[in-house]
Amino acid sequence: MKFHILAVGNKMPDWVRKGYTEYCQRMPKEAELLLVEIKPEKRVGSKNTRQLLQAESERIRTVLPPGCHIVVLDETGKQATTMKLAEMMDRWMGSGQDVAFIIGGADGLHQDIKQMAHEKLALSAMTLPHGLARVLLAEQLYRAFSINRNHPYHRA
Repeated sequence: MKFHILAVGNKMPDWVRKGYTEYCQRMPKEAELLLVEIKPEKRVGSKNTRQLLQAESERIRTVLPPGCHIVVLDETGKQATTMKLAEMMDRWMGSGQDVAFIIGGADGLHQDIKQMAHEKLALSAMTLPHGLARVLLAEQLYRAFSINRNHPYHRA
């Protein structure tokens, strides 16, 4: 199965690419981690936030893998411990269905994307830079996989 990270934003600093790549390479083929960067809508002219989010929403829909389990990352989502994430991962992998995590841009996500999600998670109660959210999600997915496989990476 595959874990897709669909992230609005395509010009991340080098530390984001390096951090994400580190954990992506650690994931085994049976739980492949794939990143799709979505170009944010340009904030020019008279476009309001709703119009910007709508344009980004359409871009997200075009790259969303068909039939996947959709998890939106949002600061108002459910907070889960690492152990709970490991349980969720075990359930997702048991279903055989790919999972798509969606990270919004500077203005968040359009309500339509939030409504189509099967689950809504928060990485933190704090607002995080979007690049850091990618790295943190990749690390936590690797950690959850390690827990489920009794790998020594996670030491509780």
